[in-house]
Amino acid sequence: MSPLIPALKKSEALIAEMDAFLSEKEGFRLWWLGQSGYLLQWNGKRVLIDPYLSDSLTKKYAETEKPHTRMSELVLQPELLRNVSAVSSSHNHTDHLDAETLMPIIKNNSSIKFIIPEANRAFVANRVQCALDFPIGMNDGLSVTVNEFTFIGIPAKHNELARDENGNCKFMGFVIKFGEYSIYHSGDTLWFEGMVELLKPYQVDVAILPINGNDPSRKVAGNLNSKESVELGKAIGADYVIPCHYDMFTFNTADVNDFVTEAEQRGQGYKVLKGGEQFSIK
Repeated sequence: MSPLIPALKKSEALIAEMDAFLSEKEGFRLWWLGQSGYLLQWNGKRVLIDPYLSDSLTKKYAETEKPHTRMSELVLQPELLRNVSAVSSSHNHTDHLDAETLMPIIKNNSSIKFIIPEANRAFVANRVQCALDFPIGMNDGLSVTVNEFTFIGIPAKHNELARDENGNCKFMGFVIKFGEYSIYHSGDTLWFEGMVELLKPYQVDVAILPINGNDPSRKVAGNLNSKESVELGKAIGADYVIPCHYDMFTFNTADVNDFVTEAEQRGQGYKVLKGGEQFSIK
């Protein structure tokens, strides 16, 4: 087995770094927690986006034809996360909706809000063992504000723009607006018609986009690849693109150097993070 890719900072040291900036009044910070998971910190407030902080998938698929062999160190135990205003899940796949991650986070943050696609409410409540009415259900075009963070629902195509019988999106991304800033976390998605026109009005500062691509031989739903993520960032006018959804599982990853090459060729601002590394705008 290959050695795990080391985190830049992890566990208590990572929490200490986050805490050190809690009193900061200018700008915001993002920490990459691995896969598609991020902690957003602004004005002393915290939001978690699609955290996956366990080995549940590695254990689940260990003896199957689709082993989820971990590539990177776990950056953080979920029990350590405190003072979190909201946590999101973009869809029902375990690397975006992990009970082993979410249950301790919800337990340790008594006033936390849990933001999900409305279509997934029953599934989410069952997996996370929470009350059916606890999550805040979203659909495309809807918005909700939690502690000065406004989440705006954006459809995601993974691999379809799937909806339930009531027209609610099963796969979503979110634009998150706070203060003068706007970030877009796409969730898992392919490019779809009208995507650029939908996103451009939000004047996105940072687009967090997957780069692992869409390879049917993996037998899992796909995503944007490096070239597409750079092109999408450019098309919506994002100041920065941060790549995600790579270096977690050996069977479903991408070479981030390809993303760097594409971004530099297109003149797209970008930041490649290591696990537990922060990005800041001031």
